[in-house]
Amino acid sequence: MGRRHSALENMGIPARMNDFWAGKRVLVTGHTGFKGAWLSLWLTELGAQVYGVALAPDTDPSLFDQLGLAGRTDHRIGDIRDPDTLRTRVQDARPDVVFHLAAQPLVLASYDDPLATWDTNVMGTAHMLQALRDLDHPCAAVMITTDKVYENREWVHPYREGDPLGGHDPYSASKAGCELVISSFRKSFFGNSPVRIASARAGNVIGGGDWAENRIVPDIARALAAGQPIPVRNRLARRPWQHVLEPLSGYLRLARALMDGGALADSYNFGPELRDVRPVVDLVETALAHWPGEWDDRTDPNAPHEAGLLSLDIERARADLGYAPRWDFGQAVEKTIEWYRAVANGAPVSAQSLAQIRAFGAP
Repeated sequence: MGRRHSALENMGIPARMNDFWAGKRVLVTGHTGFKGAWLSLWLTELGAQVYGVALAPDTDPSLFDQLGLAGRTDHRIGDIRDPDTLRTRVQDARPDVVFHLAAQPLVLASYDDPLATWDTNVMGTAHMLQALRDLDHPCAAVMITTDKVYENREWVHPYREGDPLGGHDPYSASKAGCELVISSFRKSFFGNSPVRIASARAGNVIGGGDWAENRIVPDIARALAAGQPIPVRNRLARRPWQHVLEPLSGYLRLARALMDGGALADSYNFGPELRDVRPVVDLVETALAHWPGEWDDRTDPNAPHEAGLLSLDIERARADLGYAPRWDFGQAVEKTIEWYRAVANGAPVSAQSLAQIRAFGAP
């Protein structure tokens, strides 16, 4: 009689990937956020034991609550600005892998409260790294920053990992500061440590379950569900759009490579192919092809500065990790709108999300 297929293999996830993640103790900071919730769901389906620490969800609804992740993970509410919180959580979890996603993630919010942005993003990252210094067993730590860490000169060529760091707005600058903190801790304290650390820089992610304010995809979903025009404030800004599962698959690959002990670089970009760096108006019009409606140009010449053009070079991740985008721009938008429209029509969130993980395949 032939061998029985596991549930994960039936999802399109091969046994070798299940073998790696099954039983792994994985600490996710920011697990209550958009990307953190998707990552936590994926890890639980891969068989990992997920330990989370984060603030309570700050949107209503929130993907974390919609997925019921409080009951599927070892869930703790805590503020990464408190070093004792992270120290205790690391000691309790004794993680094999850490994904540090917790952050203040919004450009416009960083203008409203720059000090909290710097405190959360820079000092929160420092507290996480300090807590990891106490580990005495092998651990892979993937520290997630952003594509906006680069000194953006609004040029056409994509940024490589060795390009200068910078940042105009407080969010971008604070994330560049995170990279400096990560590099300093790695060189100063982790040279002979069993903890291996790398940073991951990803571009603008889209996907179902993002309910944040002042983000174009949630704005699209809310407007179309209400039968209202989509408010578009920066229609010509070009972004490296990618479905949320794309960078998450990169993070999972990077963590495994760190655990395997190979010679890796200190940082990796994860983004789409250059042909998928598109203006906001393309995103809006492609979305409307899948969920009919209208949009309204709300361009404000006096709005706070946001980057107009930004793209990433992903050749390092392609060469070292075998990373390559799977869903192009059109597919990413289609999957995103499919999620929101299905949920608006009553589809169960967990089933809809798992269906997309199955469609995407193994990390």
